[in-house]
Amino acid sequence: MNDKTDRCARFRRQQESGLKVKEFELLKKNFSATGNFGFGISEHIDLGIKYDPSTGIYGMDFYVVLERPGYRVARRRKQQKKIGKQHKLTKADAMKWFQSTFEGVILNKAIA
Repeated sequence: MNDKTDRCARFRRQQESGLKVKEFELLKKNFSATGNFGFGISEHIDLGIKYDPSTGIYGMDFYVVLERPGYRVARRRKQQKKIGKQHKLTKADAMKWFQSTFEGVILNKAIA
């Protein structure tokens, strides 16, 4: 089995369990202008992790970085080039990906 495929599957499971805690609802402000998004949970036991009295309860932050194929051109050592404006992801692209992949809901403002 390919190591990268295994890591992607594990990441996807962790991400889905974190989104289940948030009930697949994110705020518009959770998305950055560069096409990334993040969210946090206040208690790790909501993920199904067993409680350990010596550790206590702690929160977790999830941050997802989205890139199109070919983005490595900007990071490689030899012949580095800039990424064109059309190739970069926007906030709208990330929001559309979140809605289509996880069938999530994007809220305009926080619910009190």
